[in-house]
Amino acid sequence: MKIGTFIYFDRDSFEKKICDLKEAGFNSFQLSSWNPNVFTDENAEFIKATVEKYEVEISAFWCGWQGPSVWDFYDGQLTLGLVPPEYRQMRIENLIAGADFAKKIGVTDIITHMGFIPENPNDPNFAPLCVAIRTVANHLKENGQYLLFETGQETPVTMLRCFEKVGTDNLGVNLDTANLILYGKANPVDALDVFGKYVRNLHAKDGKYPTNGHDLGEETRIGDGKVDFKALFEKLHEIGYDSYVTIEREISGDKQLEDILYAKKYLEDIISKIYS
Repeated sequence: MKIGTFIYFDRDSFEKKICDLKEAGFNSFQLSSWNPNVFTDENAEFIKATVEKYEVEISAFWCGWQGPSVWDFYDGQLTLGLVPPEYRQMRIENLIAGADFAKKIGVTDIITHMGFIPENPNDPNFAPLCVAIRTVANHLKENGQYLLFETGQETPVTMLRCFEKVGTDNLGVNLDTANLILYGKANPVDALDVFGKYVRNLHAKDGKYPTNGHDLGEETRIGDGKVDFKALFEKLHEIGYDSYVTIEREISGDKQLEDILYAKKYLEDIISKIYS
């Protein structure tokens, strides 16, 4: 089991972030960018050289997309992922460009949020969405890559149904342990019964369920929310998962690093007992 963290790419601060990562005892990270303008050969060479210098590993590339993004239950339906038809073609191109960039730095797993995938398979937007996802997945397959859905905006069954409809063999799950709770969609431990065999990476994150119909639940420090990490890793061990664990804490400042280091120790204590 490899415990890492999450890094947004910025050319000016990237090497310092990697140095700090290494000093904190991490050897892997998910790299993320929402800006297609940074997907250059020059940046790819810079990233490869920095990763080699500090002897760390990129577990996956989290690829964002252009256009509006509102993280709530109302405007989120209209703005997130490949679901809104008006942004779909642009975001297909964003994801393909991000995947090609990731290939240059030797990364096989591309992660993104697909948006609020319709729960109703008869929704007129469901089939065209699956065609769009298939377009991206087929391009990634040519690259020898996997397309990972980050959990959150859809129930586990809806995600599984989408996998079945898309029909390619290079789809996977980035299990964000908190998002399923923050969006009120599922318990992450039970969700493994539905899509466990597809999990290729996970965000170790914690949080609480929503308390109103408009806003997501509150993200918390690991151990302070509703995720049962002991039960989660017992289930992951049971299904044979022994790969990347990426700590994500979506705050900023000194408290973010403090909480990440706390999470590292918290998770190591649990994992060492289960995977011994």
